[in-house]
Amino acid sequence: MAQDAVREACLACDRGSNEVPLIALVFQGATRWICPQHLPLLIHDPQRLAGRLPGAESMAPADTHD
Repeated sequence: MAQDAVREACLACDRGSNEVPLIALVFQGATRWICPQHLPLLIHDPQRLAGRLPGAESMAPADTHD
Protein backbone atom coordinates (compact mmCIF):
# COMPACT_ATOMS: atom_id res chain seq x y z
CA MET A 1 0.00 0.00 0.00
CA ALA A 2 1.38 3.44 -0.93
CA GLN A 3 2.55 5.70 1.88
CA ASP A 4 -0.33 8.19 1.52
CA ALA A 5 -2.95 5.59 0.59
CA VAL A 6 -6.01 5.72 2.78
CA ARG A 7 -8.49 2.90 3.34
CA GLU A 8 -11.76 3.45 1.50
CA ALA A 9 -13.83 4.42 4.52
CA CYS A 10 -15.64 7.51 5.76
CA LEU A 11 -13.37 10.09 7.40
CA ALA A 12 -15.83 10.53 10.25
CA CYS A 13 -17.37 7.14 11.00
CA ASP A 14 -14.89 4.73 9.40
CA ARG A 15 -17.65 2.77 7.62
CA GLY A 16 -16.69 1.31 4.24
CA SER A 17 -18.51 1.15 0.94
CA ASN A 18 -20.07 -2.20 1.88
CA GLU A 19 -21.99 -0.36 4.61
CA VAL A 20 -22.70 3.11 3.19
CA PRO A 21 -22.25 5.01 -0.08
CA LEU A 22 -18.99 6.95 -0.12
CA ILE A 23 -18.15 10.23 -1.81
CA ALA A 24 -14.53 10.58 -2.95
CA LEU A 25 -12.70 13.84 -2.37
CA VAL A 26 -9.15 14.85 -3.18
CA PHE A 27 -7.29 16.97 -0.65
CA GLN A 28 -3.56 17.69 -0.58
CA GLY A 29 -3.06 15.23 -3.44
CA ALA A 30 -4.63 12.27 -1.64
CA THR A 31 -8.05 10.72 -2.17
CA ARG A 32 -10.20 10.40 0.90
CA TRP A 33 -13.84 9.35 1.37
CA ILE A 34 -16.81 10.62 3.33
CA CYS A 35 -20.33 9.25 3.60
CA PRO A 36 -23.35 11.44 2.78
CA GLN A 37 -24.36 11.48 6.46
CA HIS A 38 -21.08 13.20 7.41
CA LEU A 39 -20.69 15.52 4.41
CA PRO A 40 -22.41 18.33 6.39
CA LEU A 41 -19.72 17.89 9.06
CA LEU A 42 -17.03 18.59 6.46
CA ILE A 43 -18.93 21.65 5.24
CA HIS A 44 -20.16 23.18 8.51
CA ASP A 45 -17.76 21.95 11.21
CA PRO A 46 -14.55 20.70 9.56
CA GLN A 47 -12.50 21.19 12.74
CA ARG A 48 -14.22 18.11 14.18
CA LEU A 49 -12.30 16.07 11.59
CA ALA A 50 -8.95 17.05 13.14
CA GLY A 51 -6.77 13.99 13.38
CA ARG A 52 -8.66 12.34 10.54
CA LEU A 53 -8.13 14.93 7.78
CA PRO A 54 -4.78 16.76 7.69
CA GLY A 55 -5.26 20.47 8.30
CA ALA A 56 -8.91 20.17 9.33
CA GLU A 57 -8.23 22.04 12.57
CA SER A 58 -7.47 25.21 10.58
CA MET A 59 -10.35 24.94 8.08
CA ALA A 60 -13.13 27.51 8.34
CA PRO A 61 -16.74 26.34 8.17
CA ALA A 62 -18.86 27.40 5.22
CA ASP A 63 -20.35 30.86 5.50
CA THR A 64 -24.05 30.07 5.19
CA HIS A 65 -26.91 32.52 5.26
CA ASP A 66 -30.07 30.58 6.06
